[in-house]
Amino acid sequence: MDVLLAVREWGETRWLARLRPLLPDREILTPETLKDHASVRYGLSWRHRPGEFQKLPNLLAIFSLGAGVDHTLADPDLPNVPLVRVIDPDLTTRMSEWVALQTLLHFRQFSRYDRQQREKVWAEDEDQAAAHEARVGILGLGVMGMDAARKLQTLGFDVSGWTRTARKIHGLTAFHGPDGLDELLERTDILVSLLPLTSETRGLINRDLIAKLARDGKIGGPFLIAAGRGGSQVEADSVEALKSGALKGASLDVFESEPLPKSSPLWDLPNVYISPHNAGVSHPNAVARYVAAQILSFERGEPLQNVVDRARGY
Repeated sequence: MDVLLAVREWGETRWLARLRPLLPDREILTPETLKDHASVRYGLSWRHRPGEFQKLPNLLAIFSLGAGVDHTLADPDLPNVPLVRVIDPDLTTRMSEWVALQTLLHFRQFSRYDRQQREKVWAEDEDQAAAHEARVGILGLGVMGMDAARKLQTLGFDVSGWTRTARKIHGLTAFHGPDGLDELLERTDILVSLLPLTSETRGLINRDLIAKLARDGKIGGPFLIAAGRGGSQVEADSVEALKSGALKGASLDVFESEPLPKSSPLWDLPNVYISPHNAGVSHPNAVARYVAAQILSFERGEPLQNVVDRARGY
């Protein structure tokens, strides 16, 4: 039962080195080394070329090696087999670390003090808000969203969240649906987007949404932290909001076009932190263990975990 590793922009060699010891009784192949299409039972994908899984008659499942699956679902010839997404504690923890860091950078005015240090200016803030006075709204309460919410609550922030459909979550105020989104926005000082990319979320973070964010908070205006999918944000609207002051600042890990073009005005805005889509990077060691464990348990007759609902896109 061979495995086909189809990845681009992500170094085949390191993935092969980690997967082979975990699945020693089968071949881990690449599109270049694949000879017998009928031998492949499992596909591993990251930005694979469209059609690479199409001619595998005995394929049982496809695993996305990253947190998102939009890159895999973009293949018009994707076989109708279970598509499994990665939900791994290592990946979740990395994302929560980044979200907590960016929240604190904005809340504690790091860009201001960084500028003052470079200018050799000593000027204290006479009215630094307490964490409980800063309202954080999280778009997307999946595994990553919930972990980030709990860690921000531990730091003392007033955290709420939004999901597409209703959920009851102990200890967390949760909104849902279009009306609930408006309710969340009007009480949010720091907006965190951890949404998957679907037809419903594409372009969701735009001029109209930004205009609905709270302007009456103790930290001086709204901030955007985006680490879900770049397609959920209309970048031109974010740039406009950052220049006009409709957004006081932003931390952006995902973009409409990646790598972020050098011509993008986001690079030069003083109130923006940019990271290269590595907020919740998938570490090969952890993800390889996750995929191998899923394959072995599936072959023992256990169901696959975290199978994507293709109609919803996650």
